[in-house]
Amino acid sequence: MSAADPPQAAAPDDGPGPSSRHRPFSYLTAPNAPLYRAVMGVFVREKERYTVHLRPEDVHRLLQEEQRPAERETVVEALDRLTEWGNLRPDPDTTRVTAVEDFYRRRYIYQLTREGEAVEEALAAYDAGLGRRGALQAVALADIEARLRELLAHVGQPSPDPAVVHLALRDLAGRFGDLADNARAFMGSLQRTIDLHDADVAVFLAYKDRLIDYLERFIRDLVVTGSAITRLLTELEQPAPTGGPAIDRLLRIAAERDAEDAAPGAPDATDPAVGTDNRALDTALDTWRGKWDGLRGWFLRSSGHEPQAKLLRSAARSAIPQLLAVVSALNERRSGRSDRSADFRALARWFADAPDDASRHRLWRAAFGLYPARHLTIDTTTLERRHAEPVPPSTPWSEAEPLRISPQLRKTGQYERKGKPNKITDRTAERRHLAEIARKQSEEIAAARARLDTGGPIRLSDIGELDPAAFALFLGLLGDALATWRPGITQTVATSNDGGMEIRLRALDGAGTAEIRTPHGVFSGPDHLVEILDVEARAAARLDHGEGNGP
Repeated sequence: MSAADPPQAAAPDDGPGPSSRHRPFSYLTAPNAPLYRAVMGVFVREKERYTVHLRPEDVHRLLQEEQRPAERETVVEALDRLTEWGNLRPDPDTTRVTAVEDFYRRRYIYQLTREGEAVEEALAAYDAGLGRRGALQAVALADIEARLRELLAHVGQPSPDPAVVHLALRDLAGRFGDLADNARAFMGSLQRTIDLHDADVAVFLAYKDRLIDYLERFIRDLVVTGSAITRLLTELEQPAPTGGPAIDRLLRIAAERDAEDAAPGAPDATDPAVGTDNRALDTALDTWRGKWDGLRGWFLRSSGHEPQAKLLRSAARSAIPQLLAVVSALNERRSGRSDRSADFRALARWFADAPDDASRHRLWRAAFGLYPARHLTIDTTTLERRHAEPVPPSTPWSEAEPLRISPQLRKTGQYERKGKPNKITDRTAERRHLAEIARKQSEEIAAARARLDTGGPIRLSDIGELDPAAFALFLGLLGDALATWRPGITQTVATSNDGGMEIRLRALDGAGTAEIRTPHGVFSGPDHLVEILDVEARAAARLDHGEGNGP
């Protein structure tokens, strides 16, 4: 090989094994990996600027200052190694040849290979996945509702525009995919936040308030917007006059447009009776039906499976008390209250400060109570004799004075004869009583929610008399609404802690005093226009209605 020949990659391994296919990843574990990664980063950035080839001096100049080696030859050696692994391809640099001797000099320009570019794309996706926090996207819920309304309008048209239908379905699938991926990533990062024990207390407490408000807002939007999405999905799955769900017609329109772009001559088209276009159409139709089933499974109950939106709402709800528990634990640590981890740390300091091993042994026995085992009962006479003549704990059994034991103990292994075993206490009546109390409480709460559901805006003065359970629930809702009231606003919306009830409160100009009577007295205050909704009961009713009328 002459001096002008480009460096060749090492001979590949026999067969398409992992060592040959994954050779371009070798630079990640090489001794000089940071430099190799920086050089590849230069090629990736310049490719985005439509620069294909780079000379060694260009690579040396474009490296960041903290990554740039002092000698340019170091960069040349890195380029040669990347060429051997298949990440770069060298080409002779003939643009600067001015004499015959220049043909024999080692001058190359380098560009990314297909394998090298694939490796960098994989690493970028890996880094992006690690840094992704995710989000609960209430805006995505509104976009999904808007796209479903648009599709519902196309269902009623005799000949909908295929381009518009295809674009709406693609937008719907994209927004739903973003919502699902971000929700999964957010709940994962939220659990890691809850499990974090050594976080900065001040930072965590400040973050907690924003996070709980964020979760409550998303739960409210998920209940309200999710109910509308459920209704739209149910309407789109109503039977069409031609048979099958109405949405199937729109899915076929989108699949036909996708099939038009399919490459001819599919390798699996082995049946001459079935054309490539039909195979492409069937594949595209199956893909769209799979996407629709995924969207449907998020909001509608299927056989044996709860909707993913309901599971997400439950997970978000349960995250709030878990966060509060973490805050409580942090407050206990700040107030000086002892916990197990603090006790063990203090014990470790005592062990470190102990002057000798004998002190450490005494500390160990005092802390953990690991005293010598006493298998036999010792009477008062034996204890007095041991006190007068102590026996060291290290005395072997064979050399110690024998213990006098009772013949009854030698014969039966116990001093007294066993009596009848204690009878097992029957707790059936107590459990039945507790179950009855829980049932009555559940019925009282359900009745209170039904009593407070106004069905529309009414005045506070028109609510009438409330029983104690309904009044306690009403006070909680009113407190949540007034907590969000700010100077200058005239109306507000609040949701109960569990997301099941919603109250909308609006001030009235020149309103009088409203009175609500209870068995314990009269509650009075300025009259307002109020609307209370049992959101959870309404959502459950819509879900049951959608399941009953589904295909």
